[in-house]
Amino acid sequence: MGKKQQASEDSYGQAAGAIGGLAIAFGVLAAIKDKLGLSWPATVMLTAGALVALGFGAWKLKATIRRLWAGEGNVTAALRQEAPGEDAETATETVPADPVLTEALTTAGIIGKDEVIRADEVQVAAVPTGRRYDFLLPKTRTVKDVESRLPNIAAYFGVSRLQVKLERSYDNERRVRLLKLDQEPFSSPLPLPTRREIEAFKGVPLGHDVTGQLTGVPTFNKASMLVGGMSQTGKTTLINGLITCLLIAYEEFDLYLLDGKICGLITFEKGCFRYEASDSPDVFESIVDELTAEGMSRYRRKQEALRNRQPSPKFKPVIFIADEVANFFGDDGTAKGKEKAARVAEKARKLVSMSLESGISSIWITQRPDKEAIPPKVRSQFQYRLCLYVDSEGTAKVVLGDSYFSTAAPIDPTTLNPHVKGQGVLFAGGTSTLIRGFEFEDEFMWSVVDEIHDRQKRELAETLEEAPSSPLKQAIDLMQREGVDFMPTAVLAPALGVTETRPGERGKQLSKLLGAASSKDEKGVVRGYWLDDLIAAAKSGT
Repeated sequence: MGKKQQASEDSYGQAAGAIGGLAIAFGVLAAIKDKLGLSWPATVMLTAGALVALGFGAWKLKATIRRLWAGEGNVTAALRQEAPGEDAETATETVPADPVLTEALTTAGIIGKDEVIRADEVQVAAVPTGRRYDFLLPKTRTVKDVESRLPNIAAYFGVSRLQVKLERSYDNERRVRLLKLDQEPFSSPLPLPTRREIEAFKGVPLGHDVTGQLTGVPTFNKASMLVGGMSQTGKTTLINGLITCLLIAYEEFDLYLLDGKICGLITFEKGCFRYEASDSPDVFESIVDELTAEGMSRYRRKQEALRNRQPSPKFKPVIFIADEVANFFGDDGTAKGKEKAARVAEKARKLVSMSLESGISSIWITQRPDKEAIPPKVRSQFQYRLCLYVDSEGTAKVVLGDSYFSTAAPIDPTTLNPHVKGQGVLFAGGTSTLIRGFEFEDEFMWSVVDEIHDRQKRELAETLEEAPSSPLKQAIDLMQREGVDFMPTAVLAPALGVTETRPGERGKQLSKLLGAASSKDEKGVVRGYWLDDLIAAAKSGT
């Protein structure tokens, strides 16, 4: 009963409201009719039209407000990329996107279509060879996303992969430095560095980078380098430039040079502590044995100093450069040959791995960078790698390392232009750099070597003059006065007071007296001593 009574009362109320509304509407229409002096039909039509227009205007305004509000929210979320803690729903500032980088990275698949590169987080600088972009990625991306898509970015700009270089920043995972070259690397000649520029470089310059700046390695102290590339790609030119820069940058060091090409590095003979022009594994092994013994001697001196609570001794750097090093690890297929090759490989591994702490570094070059050319246990010891043009990715891995192509922004040596001599990929400190070695004029290299040689002679003369008299010093003085480079044992022994007449015993006594081994003359017939060998022995002793 209660519900029926309540429904009846609601119906009465609604009817009363409708009657009241009609009365009010009739009154309003009557007032409009009297005010405007219109007929009843005109008054009704005019009022209805006004109400419809007002209703449409209100709907249009409401829809516009809703659309603008929704659009502002999307733009704010996409463009502002708010700082941590900022409420995206309340943010109202909008920042324009950089049109070039946004489109490039979107096309390359690095950022999503709803993400942008903010224009206020981009810096563009012109360099002599192109443009450098320095920018921040959206918060959902890191520099690794760019590393894997560098070929796509190059394709967007319409250039080759070699014309795009990624420079990683270590202060922010979102920060990217991207260099885009306008033309092929090293397509224009670059000025050779002066002696002063080489001296001012922080480290040892190896060549120019793609921007024309000097680039290289910070030091060869406790570091060695493996250089590989196919024949006629400019390895000898690059190594000539490297040795020249070493002689300038490292004023005090002993250079051991094994010239596997016989005459490829002859320019530097006068500046060497020991120079050999040979492709014989025996010569390579003898140098490795000599340097290993020197390294162990240095370790013993370090050990003794530490045992006595003394500062560790400082050693003069030694750098052993061997060209065509693959020749020294081969065998003739016989059991004896294989045994010898294995012995040489183990000695080489020990030298490269254990001698760094004693100041002995190796730089080895090969034009046969295949898996069998240099044993893996030897290759793995090199901290610096430099690969010129090769014809396969597998060959590149031999030089640069098996995991090279998974490193940051790798440069594929198979894409290099083989006609650009001395161009290669330098992999050092986890970073790949495309460089081109220096092609110095012969006159410049000769002047550097002569200067080093003259200084070494003066220093040796001063040292010998101050040193107490010894048979070795007397032998050097005698040969210099006579103006000879070689003196037979039969002549040198009596001059130093050796009276033994039997050749074999006389040779033993003289060798013990000098502390140096004898050798044969240029014809390989007469046994005696070379002045350079005696000077080297004096240097080693001092």
